[in-house]
Amino acid sequence: MTVLRTAHTSDLTAAELAAVRRLLDAVFEGDFSDEDWDHTVGGMHALVLDGGEPIAHGSLVQRRLLHAGRALRTGYVEAVAVRAGHRRRGHGSAVMAALEHVLRHGAYELGALGATDEAVPLYTGRGWQRWLGPSSVLAPTGIERTPDEDGCIYVLPVGPTALDLDGELTCDWRPGDVW
Repeated sequence: MTVLRTAHTSDLTAAELAAVRRLLDAVFEGDFSDEDWDHTVGGMHALVLDGGEPIAHGSLVQRRLLHAGRALRTGYVEAVAVRAGHRRRGHGSAVMAALEHVLRHGAYELGALGATDEAVPLYTGRGWQRWLGPSSVLAPTGIERTPDEDGCIYVLPVGPTALDLDGELTCDWRPGDVW
């Protein structure tokens, strides 16, 4: 029997965090760095557990995205993963529903994420919209374009702020993958 759990990073034990990291390392087949892990923690986690072990995960961390002269308080989705053998059973949707609940209930002005081609149908089917405009990062040296990310960023408007999906979207700086 599976159970959906939401918890802040601070409410997860060291053993639970280690189990999440093992899941992410397995799902991303060794392409999940320490910097990726750093991006995953510090916010809310949605976990699908089977026998106490995580089989699906996603997290929501706060970031600031700049758009149309505003610094939007953004819930940024990280590390969405479902263990092989448990896919196409609604676990990814359950994780996203839990994270979207946090997004939609006053915590943020915007939801955002970077999507792989494989995951796009999950997100668009839930109302996420592809950002059509140019992307950039507010780096220590100033705003720098991130053209490799163009077309891979998806947003979920949850606040009153009007968005121009063709406009520029700039993320805050962080080590590793900035988006």
